[in-house]
Amino acid sequence: MMPMSLMMLRRVAVCALCVVALACVATAVRADEAAGVAWAALSPPQQQVLHSFEERWSQLPADRQAALAKGSDRWLTMSPEQRSQAQQRFQRWHELPPAQREQMRERWRQFRTLPPDEQQRIRQHFDRFRQLPPERREQLRDRWRRMTPEQREQFRDRVRPHHGHD
Repeated sequence: MMPMSLMMLRRVAVCALCVVALACVATAVRADEAAGVAWAALSPPQQQVLHSFEERWSQLPADRQAALAKGSDRWLTMSPEQRSQAQQRFQRWHELPPAQREQMRERWRQFRTLPPDEQQRIRQHFDRFRQLPPERREQLRDRWRRMTPEQREQFRDRVRPHHGHD
């Protein structure tokens, strides 16, 4: 029998990894789901937010246009504090090595294939993780980093919900 704190640690670590990936690539839109957006179809506030794209807008892929339009909508509804946090996340994203960004994109794609109830469960676990004191979060991160790949996989197997009766 595994101690409750270790089990919770493992659940929180897996959820944290999934949701971090979610947060970093939240504006990603699959190309087959997106339709192009004409510059003239953007509202004046959206055009102001996206002004640096105006000259090349028509050359952007349709999925990129849709993602930018959606992102500008979100930006316009954010508080100044939320905008500051988004800018910080964007900066951290661009500082990541390309291989790590691709790995996070793949995790996001995997997350999106999960059933809604499983996505909600992961989001709830991540919310609990974020509410922990920073020192505790760092302890959990350090513990995760020290795990071998096999230990991490065993942990993932333990925290995944089992939908059937074996």
